[in-house]
Amino acid sequence: MNPSIFRQYDIRGVVEQDLTSPVTIKIGRAFGSYIRRRGGKSVIVGGDNRLHTRSLCKRLIGGIRSTGCDVIELGTVPTPALYFADIELDADGSVQVTGSHNPAEFNGFKLSHCHASVFGENIQELKRMIEENDFVNEAQGKYEEKEIMSDYQDMIVGKVKLERPLKVALDAGNATASLIAPRVMRALGCEVVELYCEPDGTFPNHHPDPTVPENLVDLIALVKETKADAGIAYDGDSDRIGVVNEKGEILWGDQLLALYAREILAEGPAPIIFEVKCSTALIEDIRRHGGKPVMWRTGHSLIKKKMKEMNSPLAGEMSGHIFFKHQYYGFDDAIYATARLLRIMAADKRPLSDLLSDLPRYPSTPEIRIDCPDHIKFEAVNRILDQFKQTHQVIDVDGMRVLFEDGSWGLVRASNTQPVLVLRFEAKSEERLQAIKKEIEGKLCQIVDMLR
Repeated sequence: MNPSIFRQYDIRGVVEQDLTSPVTIKIGRAFGSYIRRRGGKSVIVGGDNRLHTRSLCKRLIGGIRSTGCDVIELGTVPTPALYFADIELDADGSVQVTGSHNPAEFNGFKLSHCHASVFGENIQELKRMIEENDFVNEAQGKYEEKEIMSDYQDMIVGKVKLERPLKVALDAGNATASLIAPRVMRALGCEVVELYCEPDGTFPNHHPDPTVPENLVDLIALVKETKADAGIAYDGDSDRIGVVNEKGEILWGDQLLALYAREILAEGPAPIIFEVKCSTALIEDIRRHGGKPVMWRTGHSLIKKKMKEMNSPLAGEMSGHIFFKHQYYGFDDAIYATARLLRIMAADKRPLSDLLSDLPRYPSTPEIRIDCPDHIKFEAVNRILDQFKQTHQVIDVDGMRVLFEDGSWGLVRASNTQPVLVLRFEAKSEERLQAIKKEIEGKLCQIVDMLR
């Protein structure tokens, strides 16, 4: 068994190479044992529409039931629909089998216990149980299938009302949003223009990852051609949203978060949580609207935990994970985030491009990913952090975000899911941006070369 499949937030690997049939069954046995030893018995299982997801679900469920847990299988559903079912059916645990936005040969398992993510040390506990063959063995648990999508749709439509109809283009990337996004938006009263909304686990048109601008090219063209009010794109399991305005301009996660925060902060001050890659413009905007900006670590499990600790109504990431506790459940749901965006747009007669026209756009880089082996990536971050701490103010909640006196900043952090270092830079001018990028990248490359 490849121990590196046990990541910070989930279990993830290459199907039939890492996630073989025996390994998948053992993951089910470990998770079932984890639930049973904490007094639970019921587990919900769902999955995305990748070609190998159904066979993984079958093996996983067999392992879970061998521990005496009862399993409710939802079939092919978006991850937020599984989260909704987990809460509504009051299950003791849940598993979504999904490769999310990762390459086609990958798949994985997002785990929950008592409606909270299983991550970090608890995922390592599952690894230990498998390595030691430490499983609960009881009479096989019960099995049933349940349809949840109708209830999920009704829930969202019941929570969100639009003041006027809008025209929206939807790109589901042939992934799980195909099953629900057009239905929900039409039920809200929108005119929907569909793009790649036929489920196809081969993802023939583009990979379902809205953080990659190339994946939005067709959506941008469709928005302009049809004169839609906005275009919305989704990742593979529908927990991340991508947005383009009526001009075809991309709105990134921190810009969307600013828009959502303004609506919520109009009701009163509150902490708004965001991750370390977000722009200074978001921090300034949250303060300007009476909120408390809270920078935190990247990762859906970590963000949700921090939201509970601070009783925050809203959190988000550059990647398009948007978490609403305000009028919602607190989990990341791109279908619901779409509905909330449309509600904001419908309540304002201005086009989407005007709603954030007062939010500064500081020169910045996209997310830069540098290959770096797993066994040295965290040490590389620690070493560059130690260097800059001597001379600069540094935020170290998640890697290193070094702050310069002129308001510029540079980020270096180790990915928790891939063998890469993640970098991002922002400054008040393009010239300054390139200067800090060159300085930090130069020092980082020296460190990585030394550690290899």
